[in-house]
Amino acid sequence: MARVLVPLAQGCEELEAVTIIDLLRRAGIEVISAGLQPGIVKASRGVLLQPDTTLDEALAQDYDMVVLPGGMPGARHLGEDPRIISLLQNMASRGKYTAAICAAPFVLRDAGLLDGRIATSYPGFLDQQPATGMQYSPQAVVTDGTVITSRGPGTAMDFALSLIETLSGPAKRAEVEAGLVRS
Repeated sequence: MARVLVPLAQGCEELEAVTIIDLLRRAGIEVISAGLQPGIVKASRGVLLQPDTTLDEALAQDYDMVVLPGGMPGARHLGEDPRIISLLQNMASRGKYTAAICAAPFVLRDAGLLDGRIATSYPGFLDQQPATGMQYSPQAVVTDGTVITSRGPGTAMDFALSLIETLSGPAKRAEVEAGLVRS
């Protein structure tokens, strides 16, 4: 079974965080949510989220993918945390997946993971300040090798379904999507 870490920072986008965690768990993927600090995380719209553990405790385990929810100032907090930057660089060096949505792709950029790649983000985050050799795409979800990015709260479900497909295949994605009654 795939294992995914979702770091939660104060001020994260709750719609993105909850959608990612919920849909991946529906797919049978083990998801660990980890707060940057101990305790409750107050998301960008005031929703209180209870992480499974702290980031320090979570870092003792290995993951197949790390997914960064966006939102401000949550994405900024992720980008300012040296543990997150180190984790992302370590995951990339081992050929593991890194993913980010909304404002959070700039954290991947700052970690050096978007150089020479195609990526997307919430308007104004990567299109105005791309990584070296990066091509910005307005698509809802962009996969370039082991890096997956998405645009924002409105694309969170498509993003999570893409993560499921990446980790568990198209049949599992279709199974989860059918249960959501999207059409």
